Amino acid sequence: MKRTLSAGIFLLLIAMTAITYTTAQTPDALITVLNPSVANKMVDRVPLSPRLNSLEGKTIYLVDIGWGGPQAAPSVYEEMQAWFAKNMPSVKTVYRRIKGSYESDDPELWKEIAQKGNAAFVGISG
Repeated sequence: MKRTLSAGIFLLLIAMTAITYTTAQTPDALITVLNPSVANKMVDRVPLSPRLNSLEGKTIYLVDIGWGGPQAAPSVYEEMQAWFAKNMPSVKTVYRRIKGSYESDDPELWKEIAQKGNAAFVGISG
């Protein structure tokens, strides 16, 4: 019993020491954080494009935005192209990768899709 009581007092002293040792006593241990609140107003929402009635005879762009590196998505998009070729042969698929990284915009590609495509899968995979 005496040994258990001594161990309990020892642990209590350690806990009290840990509680009283604060960052106020060690100013070098402080960190700086950023305020996550939005400084500007939210952007205007743009509605989604209307849904196609059918994909038959349509051209679908498969757009790799480059997230995960240059080898992350091509194999997935190749599988999608193979699926369409086997199951919906009238659907033309076009694989494109945006210029730059996923943080970049590619107005030329969006213009090409608007002119030549009927739909697009834009995103990440891999």
